[in-house]
Amino acid sequence: MSETRRVTAPDTFDEHFTDPQLDPAVWTTSYLPAWSSRAAAAATYTVEPDGLHLSIPPEQPLWCPDLHEGRLRVSAVQSGNWSGPLGSTRGQQPFREGLTVREVQPTVLGWTPHFGRVEVECSARIGPRSMFSAWMVGIEDVPTRCGEICLVEVFGDAVGADGAAVGSGIHPFRDPVLTEEFSADQLTIDVSMPHRYTVDWRPGRVEFFVDGVATRVCYQAPDYPMQLILGVFDFPDHRSAVAGVAPTPELVVHRVRGSGHSSG
Repeated sequence: MSETRRVTAPDTFDEHFTDPQLDPAVWTTSYLPAWSSRAAAAATYTVEPDGLHLSIPPEQPLWCPDLHEGRLRVSAVQSGNWSGPLGSTRGQQPFREGLTVREVQPTVLGWTPHFGRVEVECSARIGPRSMFSAWMVGIEDVPTRCGEICLVEVFGDAVGADGAAVGSGIHPFRDPVLTEEFSADQLTIDVSMPHRYTVDWRPGRVEFFVDGVATRVCYQAPDYPMQLILGVFDFPDHRSAVAGVAPTPELVVHRVRGSGHSSG
């Protein structure tokens, strides 16, 4: 039987990233490790005075290279993790058909709110072949509890001198109750500077904000506990890739805050 560690989701959550190592009772520092392993999917990160630095140095290996379509490298942390038995199909965010668990994961539900206000303050240095994102996603204890609320998603090739296309919205995946409602809208912000990306998640409604300014409302909402994933991604096969070493993508998460709403 796998080890279980759980922190009951509080009414308020405030992570300043001040300790040199992330709390393993809250944060899993590997990206969807059930489909590979914690070691193979491990993030490159440091905690510095301004927050959590997630980066992808040139020597970082590919993520799930024999399974993922297109080469991909990832440094991400997530506030929940679990899996079914070895060889089973029970796991989080399966990205293709036929995936099976390669390494059994302990159940670590560090912060998994069910409705609330979630805010991620972050900045990023990304090039044309990289991107960063912060998103809430169902923990998939039931396969259909898999919907996503994307707070922010920015691709480097959508960043310009006058701003960036900032993605946000809802992805249903295999949740039959939700519908796709996502777009990347042009905002006059410099993503290399700190900004606050926020969602107010209530029954039947999710409102999105950037730096306190409302940007969109979705009149639907996942109705189950969700975990937070913070990550930076590199796509070596992007058309901008050239011979030589690409600049190191980096996401700096300065703070994560959350407060709960009643699910009634």
